[in-house]
This record gives sequence, structure tokens and C-alpha cells, in this order.
Amino acid sequence: MEADDRRVMDVRGLRVLVTAGASGIGLAIANAFSAAGSLVHITDIDEAAVRQALADSAIRSATVGDASHPAHVDQAVDEAGRSLGGLDVLVNNVGIAGPTGRIDTFADVDVDRAIDVNLKSGFYFVNRCIPLLEASSAPSILAMSSVAGRLGYPYRTPYAATKWAVVGLVKSLAPELGPIGIRVNAILPGVVSGPRMDGVIADRADALGLGIDQMRETYLARISLRRMVEAEDVANLALFLSSPLARNITGQAISVDGNVEYL
Repeated sequence: MEADDRRVMDVRGLRVLVTAGASGIGLAIANAFSAAGSLVHITDIDEAAVRQALADSAIRSATVGDASHPAHVDQAVDEAGRSLGGLDVLVNNVGIAGPTGRIDTFADVDVDRAIDVNLKSGFYFVNRCIPLLEASSAPSILAMSSVAGRLGYPYRTPYAATKWAVVGLVKSLAPELGPIGIRVNAILPGVVSGPRMDGVIADRADALGLGIDQMRETYLARISLRRMVEAEDVANLALFLSSPLARNITGQAISVDGNVEYL
């Protein structure tokens, strides 16, 4: 790499795997990498969304499957490696909201599902992708946490616990994988506008006995900039962290949230 290349956010030619890449933040990240000249493979559980994403974008290839099932992860990593000819960037984006309510109201199956999707899937993908990343000249891993991974989040405890765990995973992987050149960082989105956040607001409003508009205003009042962020804001950070500009950034948990003060 020439010295000048280190001052350019150039991700052309990077081979990128994005989990849950057919909608929301994942699709925004996949599209941003594709538009910037990267080769992108996505995974997603929603077959219809995958077909739509492939039809509407420059995403190279995709695998339909559940990221919390080891056999599906095996298939996704194998297909990504073959389609892209290797791997430079793993974006562990998959996640679910989990149950909303007081902790004594949760069903075990709902807590288990949140842990399986939000945390265990990340272990599976990193485990399978290390051989591919080790062969890359510019390897990195991005793990999607949340502002709930740095703040307490009443009535969303399974979600918050898994997002804190994602940060712990990143903090542990950075020194473990740094000696072989693999950078590992966490992205912590804040209140991201879109259908998923609309559902979260509605569920929490119901749990607290508030109106949806009142609940939405409560969320905005806790953000220093008094606005939600867009999925594209998160995608921009993902591109930066995968580029030569971030070649010495690893082990970090970086928020894109307008500074959420509390939840």
C-alpha cells in the first residue's frame, strides 16, 4: 500500500459478507459497499427480501438461511467464499428486538431466541470466517451492537444484555486476532428511523401505558441532536472502518446515535 492510499476511504474490490443484509441497516450497508466498488454477499432469513435486494441492487450474491443455525452459517460462509473468491470484511449485522416488558413477563423461548440471534450467530460467523480473513491483505470484522450496548435499557433487558455482550466479544477478539492482522470493531447505532424502530416504540408505549406519539417524543428528547439517525449513517461508518483510513482502529465500540443520553 502506498502512503497516499492510507488517506483515502477506498473500499473498491473488498470482498464483503453482510448478515441480515436484505433489509434495514444490513441492506444499507450492503448497498453502500456495492456502490463504492466492493463485492458483496448477503445472508438473510427472508427469501422474498433477498430476491428483492438482488433485483434492486449491485449485490453480487446471497444465501437464504437463519444465522443462528450453525449449518446455515456453514452454507453462507462457503457460498460467500466461492462467490467472492475470498473474504476481506465480515459484517455481523443480524439481530432482533427481542421481547419487551418487565423481566418476569418473558417466556424462556423469547429470551433464548434473542441470545441465539443477537450473540451466538456472531460467534458462528467469526468462527467460520477466520480462515478466509486470515488469507486477506486487509481483513476486518464489524459487529453490530447498539446504543443499548453502552446504556441500561429498561423493559428491553434481553436485547440490551446481548448488545453489551457483542461489545465484550469485540474487546476480546481485537487482541486475540490483532497479531494476525484482523481488525475488529463494534458499531453502536442509536434510534434508527424505519419500520423496526416504529415497532419498538409501539411495543414500549404499550408496556408503559403511553401513546405512541408520546413515546416517540420521549425517545427524541433523550437524543442530544433531537433526531433519529438513518441507516445510511451507519453504513457510512461501516465503510470508513473497513477502509485504509481506519487501518489502526481496532477494539473500538463506536456510536452513531446523535448522542443518546439515556434510554
